[in-house]
Amino acid sequence: MTISSADSVAPAPRRKMNILFSLTLIGLLILMWIFLAFMTKSFWSPVNVSNLLRQGAMTAILAVGQTFVIITAGIDLSVGAIVGFTSVIIAWLLQAGVPLWIAISLTLLMGVAIGTFHGFGIVHMGLPPFIITLATLTALRGIGLLITNGATINITNEAFTNFAVTDFLGVPSLFWMVIVIAIPGYVFLHLSRWGRYLFAVGSNREAARLSGVNVNGMIYAAYILSATCAAFVGVLLASRIGIGNATQADGWELQAIASSVIGGTSLFGAVGSIHGPLIGAFILATINNGANLLNVNSFWQRIITGILIIIIVYFDQLRRRRG
Repeated sequence: MTISSADSVAPAPRRKMNILFSLTLIGLLILMWIFLAFMTKSFWSPVNVSNLLRQGAMTAILAVGQTFVIITAGIDLSVGAIVGFTSVIIAWLLQAGVPLWIAISLTLLMGVAIGTFHGFGIVHMGLPPFIITLATLTALRGIGLLITNGATINITNEAFTNFAVTDFLGVPSLFWMVIVIAIPGYVFLHLSRWGRYLFAVGSNREAARLSGVNVNGMIYAAYILSATCAAFVGVLLASRIGIGNATQADGWELQAIASSVIGGTSLFGAVGSIHGPLIGAFILATINNGANLLNVNSFWQRIITGILIIIIVYFDQLRRRRG
């Protein structure tokens, strides 16, 4: 028996619905941009556009990693803590005189190790993804604070700290990092057999196993990809703020999950894409950016995000019932 991707085996009406949903998200994002262009004088200024791209970039990368996990019907609550923890790790390594490329490589390997630990806890210890990643969230915050003694580690490597504020071809370097992650992510999820296996695991784990899919291996892969994306964001955050701080990125896991869900990833598994979470991340970034420009209370940003999640999950349930 062969395993096909969710998109390739979906009936034509469902494929059309997915395309319509993506176009609706893009239309919503464009309408928000037009609205803010009329309501503020500075929205389309080069400085604000650069800020918007930088704000959305790191959430977008986290959302891509989170999407791999959610497609398997799992969840990773630790990604925000991983970001803060790995910012401490790379700052500590650079302060110790470790060459930049080695420090980055070791930090990313730390993400691989954390993802492997999550996979082990889920596959071999039988722990629910919610529990193991929640425990990691708490533990990594504590370990990071122990390493720094509750303080921060300054980064003096100018080549590293200048990266986050530079542009390439007029586009912020941080946004280019989204492209660096999104292209191989798209190939993996939509054009490879491993992506088809992820969808199969999220759809029916036992049926996937009987079809010859290495279910345990795919769960490991999903959580390793998620944690590695988070470690990569930790490197980018350290470059942007110039310090290692274990308390940074608090709540970013919720932003990542929200971006993925708003982008059409089903919390029930087996439905998702790479482009959807990217759009979702920049919808959230636009909401936050626009609220700041309009001097709207930051609490409204959370309310709007919550309403969007409720609406989209509700329609996702309707889609599943009709399917």
